[in-house]
Amino acid sequence: MSREQAAAFLRALAAANPAPRTELHYHDPFTLLVAVVLSAQTTDAMVNKVTPGLFAAAPTPAAMAALGAEGIGAHIRRIGLWQAKARHLAALAAQLVEKHGGAVPRERAALEALPGVGRKTANVVLNVAFGEPTMAVDTHIFRLGNRTGLAPGKTPRAVEEALVKRVPPELLRDAHHWLILHGRYVCKARAPECWRCPARAHCNYKDKVLAPPAA
Repeated sequence: MSREQAAAFLRALAAANPAPRTELHYHDPFTLLVAVVLSAQTTDAMVNKVTPGLFAAAPTPAAMAALGAEGIGAHIRRIGLWQAKARHLAALAAQLVEKHGGAVPRERAALEALPGVGRKTANVVLNVAFGEPTMAVDTHIFRLGNRTGLAPGKTPRAVEEALVKRVPPELLRDAHHWLILHGRYVCKARAPECWRCPARAHCNYKDKVLAPPAA
């Protein structure tokens, strides 16, 4: 897909969703960071079910560190990998207090040095909390980038780099949201709903599904 075609693809998604935003519920950079860590291999909807109680008990890094892994775990048992995530969050909160004065750092290297935080999580926090034009590639965006021809790549990092090169700079900050929501609700893994895709005229997918299945 050329840069011009990629721009047309993104602008079509933008026209259909002018004000995209994350579906995770959060109050500030810290609660966003916690929600994103919890969202690994878990739906945003499930994360949103467990975070109200967790955030009420531990709204700050100091409170989260004091709660400890056992206390955190009591609030998040319904999500996948909850035991490992509880340990990560306890250590992450303690590190924020000890090394960053209880604030979430705005630098990628500092974010990625936190327990349980990888490149994708750092990209989400930099984008959503701090307005940086980063591209977090999850399974939806990875699939969409390859399926549509927007940003083919064998790894999430390759897809990320291709998207950063092809997405117009003025669209890059919101592109993560447009693509993840499109992949989640329209360009689905098993049955893409191409008949209601606003960007299908700019898509290179050869096996477009142009009508819904018969009832």
